[in-house]
Amino acid sequence: MAAPRVVVLDYGSGNVRSACRALERVGANVELSADPDLVAGADGLVVPGVGAFAAVMDQLRAVDAPRKIERLLAGGRGVLAICVGLQVMFESSTEKGTHEGLGQWQGTVERLDAPVVPHMGWSLVSPPEDTVLFRGVEDQRFYFVHSYGVLTDPAQAMTAAGPLMPPRTTWAEHGSRFVAAVENGALNATQFHPEKSGDAGAQLLKNWLGTL
Repeated sequence: MAAPRVVVLDYGSGNVRSACRALERVGANVELSADPDLVAGADGLVVPGVGAFAAVMDQLRAVDAPRKIERLLAGGRGVLAICVGLQVMFESSTEKGTHEGLGQWQGTVERLDAPVVPHMGWSLVSPPEDTVLFRGVEDQRFYFVHSYGVLTDPAQAMTAAGPLMPPRTTWAEHGSRFVAAVENGALNATQFHPEKSGDAGAQLLKNWLGTL
């Protein structure tokens, strides 16, 4: 079987090289690019995110990423968003003002309700029973670096009786509970950095490749 072709979106975000290397190690054929033809022809797209929400959104718009992401999802091809990449998939953020996100999921990114911020280090996660991303690593720790997160469940805004299945939410705790990952058909996202999470992160990336 041919290795899945994965594009890591190159839009000015930091830490993209480590994401590329991590994906290559688990068997992906990886290209770092924002070229519309390469993105359109990929089996999967990784949307990394480092920095402030508003700056990441500006950078994404500058390379027409919202439309590229929509087209891939409409075709049922996988998108994996990481860290601030997860955050911009929600409706809005209160980081340094109020900013509009991509609106794939309902919810607002807020400052973590914790005595120490940022949340930096390894934390356990609590995935749902029907998880695909966390198969084999349900009880492992993953590496987080963030001051903002989503504190409400995106599935609460949807009903199983609707046209779309509700997202499956994985939780972690730092002061209070926050969204650590979301699985929603072709769109998956993690607040933590799988590329910095050792063997557990590698298994999660391998699980994602298996969905493409």
